Amino acid sequence: MREALLDDIRARILICVKCPLHRSRTHAVPGEGSCDAEVMFVGEAPGQHEDAQGRPFVGAAGQLLNRMLEGIGLRRADVFITNVVKCRPQGNRDPNPGEVETCTEEYLFAQIALIEPKIVCALGRFAMGVLIDPHLSITAAHGTVYRKSGILHLPIIHPAAVLHSERNRLLLEHDFQKLKAVLKGEA
Repeated sequence: MREALLDDIRARILICVKCPLHRSRTHAVPGEGSCDAEVMFVGEAPGQHEDAQGRPFVGAAGQLLNRMLEGIGLRRADVFITNVVKCRPQGNRDPNPGEVETCTEEYLFAQIALIEPKIVCALGRFAMGVLIDPHLSITAAHGTVYRKSGILHLPIIHPAAVLHSERNRLLLEHDFQKLKAVLKGEA
């Protein structure tokens, strides 16, 4: 039943024309993974590689995310990965408030409600601002567990931040160790 409902959301995302982002997309990117996932990762928006393939986190940041998952004993197939908005904003700009509202109200919050993950990991500043609190700083909040609407949320340094500055690698590794501890009931 849950899988069928997620498939319905996916189908609606693929043909969505509710905001201007659909005009320039190659593919909408609904998200992918287990409908029974304990962990859900939410990024900002699809990038160039994701738009081309219609899959989330398939570029260099996605490859790093996969390695981080493996480092704590998870496989990509074990989790659910998606984004706040489901189509790539031109020029990789931040999605505007109307685009965010449309995608979250129509799709993202429904995906979270259906999957019922133990924890939602907000990848980076933008996703953290949408899911947890727009006034938090990712550098201060990452690795801290928040409870919002009965769901655990963990802001994580975005893997792309490591690609831009290697000094962020230790922060990302710390965040994944925190995720591992939460899943084991140790945090």
